[in-house]
Amino acid sequence: MEAKRLAELDSLVEPAGKGDRNALARMLEIVRPIAMRYSRGKLGLGDRGGATADDVAQEICLAVITALPRYRDESRPFIAFVYGIAAHKVADVHRWAARNRADSMADVPDAVDTDTGPEDKVLAFEASEEVGRLLATLPEKDRDVLILRLALSMSAEEVAETIGSTPGAVRVAQHRALTKLRAAQARLAAGEPLEPAGKRKRRGRKPKHAMAD
Repeated sequence: MEAKRLAELDSLVEPAGKGDRNALARMLEIVRPIAMRYSRGKLGLGDRGGATADDVAQEICLAVITALPRYRDESRPFIAFVYGIAAHKVADVHRWAARNRADSMADVPDAVDTDTGPEDKVLAFEASEEVGRLLATLPEKDRDVLILRLALSMSAEEVAETIGSTPGAVRVAQHRALTKLRAAQARLAAGEPLEPAGKRKRRGRKPKHAMAD
């Protein structure tokens, strides 16, 4: 996202919070596409636990509007506040989907397009299960950095302000995430299974009791 639009969003907070309908309408024009692309990047375009990414985006917008009267400027860009709400809404969906194993999933494509790099896929947000599977191999923070940087076109400085990090750390996280995505895409193309981040088991290590003779 351009710095100009972020600055405009910040300028709309106070009048929108005081009931200015024009300011509120303009704020939603800026926030809605952010919420849509973030939700689609985190959830894909399928149905999870009865909720689609577009449904979650609408909930994010509603939550932002509802919270406006209570919002307090803490010397951070308003997009950081929006990001916090979005992250919580997406986490709620993941928790619900984990409890409801009957949620429907998008069809897995028959073939993998290995000519397209993972960064291109994130930028395009293709409506395929493959993108979700690739992104799921990343730790949550790296995944968010990639979505904010590539899908929302935010600068490293803007992302750093949003997630409470530093531009250097954001760039490192982006490089690390893309490297992991390329490796995951290669495994997928070779027909190897992909394991979501956080579910990988440690291999090659024996229990302490088994190491003692």
